[in-house]
Amino acid sequence: MAGYFEAVPGGGAAIALDTVETSILRSLAVQLLELIGPGDEPVEGADPLAALFAEGPSEAPADPALARLFPEAYVDPRSEPDDEARAASAEFRRFTENDLRTRKREDALSVVRNLDALASAAGDGEPGVVLKLTPEESRRWLGTLNDLRLTIASRLDITEEDEGEELYRLPDEDPRKPMVMAYLWLGGMQETLVETLMP
Repeated sequence: MAGYFEAVPGGGAAIALDTVETSILRSLAVQLLELIGPGDEPVEGADPLAALFAEGPSEAPADPALARLFPEAYVDPRSEPDDEARAASAEFRRFTENDLRTRKREDALSVVRNLDALASAAGDGEPGVVLKLTPEESRRWLGTLNDLRLTIASRLDITEEDEGEELYRLPDEDPRKPMVMAYLWLGGMQETLVETLMP
């Protein structure tokens, strides 16, 4: 089970993590939270319907990693969009991005909380313990693992068309090597977590 998820009876998943792995995962999840940004705290006495219909941004994020996490709708990235596609994409973003950001933030916070509970349960001197996730927590982890991989892929310039094969053969002294290793490690975890969630 070390480093990979396995299904547990009754649904959910489990993974054995040592203290270093726990620390790396927590650090990555916190960095993702910082990238996504803080959420809007509900104002006491505020109209809940107004919050429901609050408009978000209409422009795509300038940061390539955020643009990958919050992609354009109705726009083919391989061609120049026309005015109609741009307008439809802006309208879609205005009414969906805030909710998407909230979900991604809640997923990453869930991962951080799970890892904090795991570290607390492990205590000092323990080599590692098994993290057990409910089906809902497993789905949140899956979302966060995907977001982390998309973010790292953006930083490494890995695209869907180009899987970055040359990155896998980087010499150890290349500064991108740790990010490539994290990308591959997260991919293995994501793949095994998907398998646990399949009926």
